[in-house]
Amino acid sequence: MLTGKRIVLTGATSGIGLEVLKLLVKGDNKIFAVGRNMKALEGFDKDKVIPYQCDISTKQNVDKLFEDAVTSLGVIDIFYSNAGFGYYEEFDYVNWERVEKLYSTNVISVMYSYQKYREYLNGREGHFAITISAIGKMAISGYAVYSSSKFALNGFQEALRLERQKNITLTCLYPIATETAFFKEGFQKAFPVQSADVVARAMVKGLEKKKKSVNPSKLFIFSEIIFKFFPFVKKIYLNMEYKKFLAYKAKYKNNK
Repeated sequence: MLTGKRIVLTGATSGIGLEVLKLLVKGDNKIFAVGRNMKALEGFDKDKVIPYQCDISTKQNVDKLFEDAVTSLGVIDIFYSNAGFGYYEEFDYVNWERVEKLYSTNVISVMYSYQKYREYLNGREGHFAITISAIGKMAISGYAVYSSSKFALNGFQEALRLERQKNITLTCLYPIATETAFFKEGFQKAFPVQSADVVARAMVKGLEKKKKSVNPSKLFIFSEIIFKFFPFVKKIYLNMEYKKFLAYKAKYKNNK
């Protein structure tokens, strides 16, 4: 059990983040729980959970978050950058703001938070965690913007490791499609799917053991090997997802 830590957790009010929070409070931890829906944090032990409403997509808000987190926690043993969102859509539009909003939350905020955390540590040991995604390793139809943001994070963590920043442990989570609000619609439901609880348990265990990467789905690990040696299997899977995407497009156009 992970215990005795002071943790900043973004995206703590829904999905994987909320399930991670439920597990963290079982140990002697103090969590600075960052999110938008503060009602989701009602009922948690106030001595362990500090609710903090924040949109982490802007520099000003992240700066304030760090300032308030240090004031509330005293120290930050673990900073878990989990917040993020996605679109399931055809990338057939011209909209700078729509793409910028997703990248500000999913990518820039994560990178800036790492910079802030490194500055805060000033050479002391720390632990930084990121929720990436299996879709950051293999893209599928309908996720052009979302998948590209996760590929960016995967490249970011890979380059950081090559820089060999010895005082910061880096743990990255690669969940497959998870049973969260984002994947409630039938078209978004990629295969395979895991519960947020299963993903959260794997991640908390990974944080405790200071793993470099956490892959909750054994099936995805196996599929990566299969796809590498039998590319036609990958083609079949991607074609299956493409058919879902075509069905989505047809329904979307009919509803216009």
